[in-house]
Amino acid sequence: MKLKQSFIMALSVLSVSCVADSDDNSTSKDVLSTIHSRKSVRSFTDQSVDKSILIDIVKAGMAAPSGMDRRPWEFVIVEDRATLNKMADSLPYAKMLVASPAAIVVCGNIDQDMGGSFYWYLDCSAAAQNILLATEAMGLGGTWTAAYPYEDRMRVVSDALNLPENIRALCVIPIGYPTGHESPKDKFNAAKIHFDKW
Repeated sequence: MKLKQSFIMALSVLSVSCVADSDDNSTSKDVLSTIHSRKSVRSFTDQSVDKSILIDIVKAGMAAPSGMDRRPWEFVIVEDRATLNKMADSLPYAKMLVASPAAIVVCGNIDQDMGGSFYWYLDCSAAAQNILLATEAMGLGGTWTAAYPYEDRMRVVSDALNLPENIRALCVIPIGYPTGHESPKDKFNAAKIHFDKW
């Protein structure tokens, strides 16, 4: 019980905030609030996303943890409409790319001699989650659409973006301003929590 109370106290004093500047309106959200507000957004308005905002979101991705600090991630920011449409046509769960003004493709370097990692997909998954949280914190919407581990989907992304042989696509994250149709899910399940042992 003491452990549980200490944990709750620690969470209550957590004061780290995600701060973003969008259209001269500064927004700030508590980290836990952002995490619990995150949702998969698949419907976007036609408002474009400023390139500086997309770069800030990628910076959040690069703040992720990385095994042995290898940082095998690479990011492709896609705004070209023809490229977004091409991927939408061939990726089975990324059809919303036709409506999103941008996408961030999270990739990993598999060549360990060139700064890559055998565990690239783990590090890049952490980076992708940071991107999704930053997107939420900045009033934008996005969703994870998988490329890895599906060879056909990885090939579609690789061909569309002209990726080098040592770079693998993990996921494509469509990004834009949400229409407001999606809402977060409460996924908390106390039965999934175990203390000290199973």
